[in-house]
Amino acid sequence: MGFHLSTKSHVLGVVSGILVLLSSVAECGGERILKPFDYPAINCRKHSALLTEFGGIGDGKTSNTKAFKTAIDHLKQFATDGGAELIVPPGKWLTGSFNLTSHFTLYIHKDAVILGSQEESDYPHIPPLPSYGKGRDGGGRFSSLIFGTNLTDVVITGGNGTINGQGRVWWDKFKQKKLVDTRPYLIEIMFSDQVQISNLTLIDSHHGMSTPDVIIQGMTILAPVDVPNTDGINPGTCAINRLNIWLWLDDLTHTNRDAIGTELSSKEWLGPVRDPIWSPNQGHSHQEAHLHIPRQRPEDITAINSQSGVRIKTGVGRGGYVQDIYARKMTMKTMKYVFWMTSDYGSHPDDEWDRKAIPKIENINYREVVAENVTYSARLDGIAGDKFTGICISDVTIRLTQKPKQLQWNCTNVEGVTSQVTPQSCDLLPPSKGPLQCTFPENQLPIEAVKLKTCSYTASKKMM
Repeated sequence: MGFHLSTKSHVLGVVSGILVLLSSVAECGGERILKPFDYPAINCRKHSALLTEFGGIGDGKTSNTKAFKTAIDHLKQFATDGGAELIVPPGKWLTGSFNLTSHFTLYIHKDAVILGSQEESDYPHIPPLPSYGKGRDGGGRFSSLIFGTNLTDVVITGGNGTINGQGRVWWDKFKQKKLVDTRPYLIEIMFSDQVQISNLTLIDSHHGMSTPDVIIQGMTILAPVDVPNTDGINPGTCAINRLNIWLWLDDLTHTNRDAIGTELSSKEWLGPVRDPIWSPNQGHSHQEAHLHIPRQRPEDITAINSQSGVRIKTGVGRGGYVQDIYARKMTMKTMKYVFWMTSDYGSHPDDEWDRKAIPKIENINYREVVAENVTYSARLDGIAGDKFTGICISDVTIRLTQKPKQLQWNCTNVEGVTSQVTPQSCDLLPPSKGPLQCTFPENQLPIEAVKLKTCSYTASKKMM
């Protein structure tokens, strides 16, 4: 069961800056007490507790793995009695992996930082993702820092509190080929519904964030440029026949690699993706791995100092399809490629991949794009004998860097059409005979009818 939808025509009740945070820390008889605050969520909770009530110590050195596990294990008893929220108060809270529960909110205070442990022993081994069959980096994989599976009604939010994966030690081990198993994600929720992740800052992830049926808003995701696979959001690892996978991204700021590295199997719309700001490596990226990525609708995108603005990456042996992609209203500043389609992306988990698994890329629509300080307008490489088809690009103005490449549109094994595109596109994407606007669906999505509630924390809330 997905989100509860209103019969009226409403968009989500959260826009930029809607979070009203009244929280501060006061001294009362020598005890630090949080003042009341409000926050938006898909559901509010009847019961509340602070991490410190379960032995948490926010000094940045003491492990709080036991405190998180004990707190959540205690609070899960309230799942059928209005649910519970766990408040992470101001401080630096070092922890290894812990699991969430249903009808639960993890709230991270604006002055709180969750620090991911750098010890492999703090991350249990779990089965590989269904989409890979083996770990992304080979072998098995480590449990994510914040993990959950088969859950309903889960909120991870805050007052722009921070989750810092302290990923440098993991990146170094990866580059040195010292990891036998795949690095953990910062946040991973699998086979779950009614999930909200909002108003947080994620820093130095071990390996990105993976999520299913989810609302994502007000996120800042940061990592250095030179580190591997720190994708901002991977909406994937979902069951092949799962329906109602609705992803709403609002006010997302991301640096490094893919803001959204899509590896998804869904029969329904994934979208809309609205008002994200990305920089670098890719602005919006679609990637399949024996999976299916249909009907995405990213719009109102700003990409700054990125390697590419919008990218599709695949390769022989990956199978699946990317189709019915609709993107519009994109602003791009300083990048190598505006449009990039990669057909030689390998990254197979082992040498036993299927050479006959040929991906299908079709009906890709980009329109209303303005870009400046660009080196290449486009590099579009299909697969010999398996062309990328149905490409439509319209209403595009690209202003080049002072030293642009002479060949602006480098196209092989693709078919499609363009309209009102500057610089002029390649011969494989000829101009239309008349003005043409590429398709973008205008129907309202069910996710747009979801209304968030205003939830309140007060010290008088009881967890008993």
